[in-house]
Amino acid sequence: MRSRGTGRKFVRALVVTAGIALSALPGRAVWADNLTDAFIGAYNTSGLLEQNRALLRAADEDVAIALSALRPIINWTVQVSQDYTRATTSGVVTRNEPSNFFTGLTLSQLIYDGGFSVLGKQSAQEIVLSTRQNLLDIEQLVLFRAAEAYLGVLLQEETVQIRLNNVDVSAEELRASQDRFEVGEVTRTDVALSEAQLASSQADLAVARGNLSIAQAEYVNAVGKQPGRTAGQPSLPNLPRSEAEAVSLAQRNHPSILSAQHEVRALDLQVQQQRANLGPNVSLNADAGIRESYDNDDNLEDASVSLNFNQPIYAGGRLAASVRRSMATRDASRANLLNVQKDITQGVADAYAAFQAATASLRASTERVRASQVAFDGIREEATLGARTTLDVLNAQQDLLDAQLAEVASRTERSRAAYQLLQAQGLLTAERLGLAVQIYDPTLYYNLVKKAPAQISRQSKDLDRVLKALRRD
Repeated sequence: MRSRGTGRKFVRALVVTAGIALSALPGRAVWADNLTDAFIGAYNTSGLLEQNRALLRAADEDVAIALSALRPIINWTVQVSQDYTRATTSGVVTRNEPSNFFTGLTLSQLIYDGGFSVLGKQSAQEIVLSTRQNLLDIEQLVLFRAAEAYLGVLLQEETVQIRLNNVDVSAEELRASQDRFEVGEVTRTDVALSEAQLASSQADLAVARGNLSIAQAEYVNAVGKQPGRTAGQPSLPNLPRSEAEAVSLAQRNHPSILSAQHEVRALDLQVQQQRANLGPNVSLNADAGIRESYDNDDNLEDASVSLNFNQPIYAGGRLAASVRRSMATRDASRANLLNVQKDITQGVADAYAAFQAATASLRASTERVRASQVAFDGIREEATLGARTTLDVLNAQQDLLDAQLAEVASRTERSRAAYQLLQAQGLLTAERLGLAVQIYDPTLYYNLVKKAPAQISRQSKDLDRVLKALRRD
């Protein structure tokens, strides 16, 4: 039999171990991080957002490139040429090898192409609008990941706290078992059960602390900084009153649907563009400069103007195939739009059902905690009177622990489901959430480049300043 002093030392060692586990928790900053802070951090630091903003700017430039086809093209040309001519006249062979030098300006201006270039510009504009909606969809992904990261840290912090409390309770139960054992009320088996319970509680605490570290690492990745002291569960956002209302909002607002709609319009324009390519085109060409001959001192001022008309007759079937290919791509985009609409509808239904289920689960878990606490307190009191065994107390303690963990998990899942429902409707954006951030304005860059400013223009200088501000110069 273990002596009373030895038993006290054993309990004290276990309690000290629990205290070390508590003190080893990651440090907390003095401020309190809430979900809004996580949103702001993710929005301001996301590399994924920066990547897709750059892709949007590339799409903006496609509009400028398409517009340039309607403008004159002027080049400075330098040409050095040498001709070789061999002629036979009345049996006499003559050779002529003149060398020429030309420098001057050449100009080419499209006059008519059946609307091919105009349709190309309009199609590029629709692609810009589609890409803007894609950017909003990426923004939703970034913000939802931040929400999951914050809720993950919060869940693991609450789990650690519950596990710590369970270690304290287990240590108290071990102390009580040893006291009753020393006066002969329980057997050595009861003490061993209490010791095993405490060791198991400490092991579970170690696992919980590891999960907390993992959740904090995900928070750093998603939000861009270490989490401070969390401010607790976030308040629920405004949600629709019915599934039908949620679906209606999603069909009107979700960026995936809007992006697919703009893509369909862009491809419709591309079909018209390829059909226009079957018709004639007219262009004006001119050049002016100085032409010199190396064979003599002749110096000529040379200029020419021509009006060129071209009508495709046969191109090996390429033009007709291009039209059919554009039509097939357009048809695929229309089918994709239907699929996107169906997927969004299903996503809203799933998210709405998940929120309802999480809400019901939280109510049940809260009642379970209340009942388990009453049962544990009663059984522990009865055990002091000899009406209950140590095993009964430990089982009741485990039931209470399970109930508490289920409650915090249900509360976290309800918050997660609420923001997932916002995302499913297309409403999880910085602007709609009212975040205190500088909202990225996609029209700023577009307005600077849509008219394809020349490199030496004032607008081009304004564009240079914007690029420096974006650190993309």
